[in-house]
Amino acid sequence: MHQTLRRYAETFPGDPHVVACLAFLEEAERPFDREHVTGHFTGSAWLVSGDGERVLLTHHRKLQRWLQLGGHADGDSDLAAVALREAEEESGLQGLTVEPGIFDVDRHWIPERKHEPGHWHYDVRYIVRAGEHEDFLVSDESLELAWVAIRELAEAHDTDESLRRMARKWLASSA
Repeated sequence: MHQTLRRYAETFPGDPHVVACLAFLEEAERPFDREHVTGHFTGSAWLVSGDGERVLLTHHRKLQRWLQLGGHADGDSDLAAVALREAEEESGLQGLTVEPGIFDVDRHWIPERKHEPGHWHYDVRYIVRAGEHEDFLVSDESLELAWVAIRELAEAHDTDESLRRMARKWLASSA
C-alpha cells in the first residue's frame, strides 16, 4: 500500500487527503483494522456502468447520504480487493472488475454513533466496472441504490464534494 499511495501522490502532489493517508499508514500500528478506534482504512468502488456514463451510488443507511459503494478493510491491506468485494456485496451485481491503481483517496470524519466513537476513514477508491448486467439488488446497508449520470454529478452542488471530485476526475480521464 505504501508504494501504491506514493505513486498516487506523485500524480496528485500536495493532495491533503493522500498526505493524511500516507501519514496514517506510517504511524498506525494496525491501520486496516476496524478496531483501531481513531481511524482505519476503507476501500471504495467508483462503480461505473458498461458505457462509462453512469456511476452506481448508495443512499447509505447509517450516514443518510448518497455515497459510492465501499466499506471496512477488516484487516485486509489489499484495498482494491476490498473495493471489489464491497461493490459486489452492496449491489448484488456479478461480473464486476476492478482496475489496477488508485482512482481517488479521501479522509473523512465518521460521527459518533451508538457505541462507536467518532473516527476517521482513510478511504482509498478504485474504479470498478459493471459487467453485462446492471440490475442491482439493494442490501441492508443501503436505503436505496441508483445509477447516476456522472456528468450531472460533476455539476451538482447538493451532494458530497468527494463525489463531485471523482466525477470530474472520471470525465477528465475519459475525455
